[in-house]
Amino acid sequence: MTRLLTLLRWIVFLLAAFALNFPLIAAFKSESEIAENPSLLIEAPTLENFARVFEISDRFDIAHYLVNSLVAASLGSLFAILLSFPAAYAIVRHGIGQRWLLPGVTNLRAIPLIIFSIPIYLIYQRLALLDTRFGLALILCLVNLPLVLVLIANAVRDLPIEIEEAALVDGAGTFYVLWRVVLPLTAPAIASSLILAFIYAWNEFLFGLMLTTQSAVPITVGASFFFAASGGGVQWGTAAAVMILSVLPPLLLSLLAYRYIGRSLTAGAVKG
Repeated sequence: MTRLLTLLRWIVFLLAAFALNFPLIAAFKSESEIAENPSLLIEAPTLENFARVFEISDRFDIAHYLVNSLVAASLGSLFAILLSFPAAYAIVRHGIGQRWLLPGVTNLRAIPLIIFSIPIYLIYQRLALLDTRFGLALILCLVNLPLVLVLIANAVRDLPIEIEEAALVDGAGTFYVLWRVVLPLTAPAIASSLILAFIYAWNEFLFGLMLTTQSAVPITVGASFFFAASGGGVQWGTAAAVMILSVLPPLLLSLLAYRYIGRSLTAGAVKG
């Protein structure tokens, strides 16, 4: 029964992935075949669209966009973990801000991000953070902070408090308990939160479009440049090839870590 459920889960997943991404089949068709054969069948598979992506790198450097996304998403996710871990411990174990901080941060994430665009842009302009990888990483950290804080807080709440009390009785201080006891026990939840934050940071488009112009353009924004990269209207094959290249890193990461992400999302959902 378990194997059957796993098989059915993968079938549903593959069907959903195909339904959502079947337009990307155009990446393996020539421009002439795309115009003549709009069906899902590929008569003459080709990789020329992928080659064209790198041929026009003098105008649109996809490798540069990928590196920008990798650096900004990695730093943004790491910053979110570094801020959320001690904050979650203080909220759960010491009750600091439990009534107002955690609900306030969580509810802020429910507000459309476009509302914060103008003040954030003005702040970045004053601090000279526009079009920088570090500036993009900071805003990605803020975007992911509510989710990461909730996930880690649930993980800390699920830990038996007796373990920490035993360490305190043995003479350990608060910081020792935090880094030597709580951190190892919540490492799986922190790792899954880090992965989930990286995926969300990678897919962020609004602030990447608003806060970057050239040097720190992420792949989500840079991919849109290729839609008319060769002139003469939208080059669907090239655009599809760029989209495939842009989604591969988070896709592979999510496939490798989907079990841990699921456990993290359901942490704290059932209390006995």
